[in-house]
Amino acid sequence: MNIAVVSDSHDNIWNLERALTGIGERSCSRLFFLGDFCAPFTLAQIADGFSGPIDVVFGNNDGDTFLLSRIASKYDHVTLHGYLAELEVDGLQIALNHYPDIAKRLAESGAYDAVFSGHDHKRYVEPVGSCLWANPGEVMGRFGEPSYGVFDTESRVFAHVDIR
Repeated sequence: MNIAVVSDSHDNIWNLERALTGIGERSCSRLFFLGDFCAPFTLAQIADGFSGPIDVVFGNNDGDTFLLSRIASKYDHVTLHGYLAELEVDGLQIALNHYPDIAKRLAESGAYDAVFSGHDHKRYVEPVGSCLWANPGEVMGRFGEPSYGVFDTESRVFAHVDIR
């Protein structure tokens, strides 16, 4: 299964629209969002633009958690986990958290096959023991080339995808 891994949109709805189009072209079955929507309407854009299961964690710029929760509740395919998601997908143990310092410790724990984080707007893929730790970069495009990631659960390979 291909899973889209997206973070740090910061209300750049234009890059987000391009990302959602690319995610559809890559036959992703699930989407992880790692925080920093900023405005809650961005969650609605993701939910309207992707029909598969969507797992969401909060970031540090998601101030209106009440409205984000209300929007998530309107979509059967959106699960808002709070600040940490622990998931089993295709037999893999996966954790989602916005913050790299927390995510790296989760990866070091040995409890997960893959851990994904955002926050610093940097792209990286790093093995931590037997765990894959990755950051998809930023949709926003302020600090670098806008991107997202695709994680293949079968091969356990994570690839960055440029939005532009």
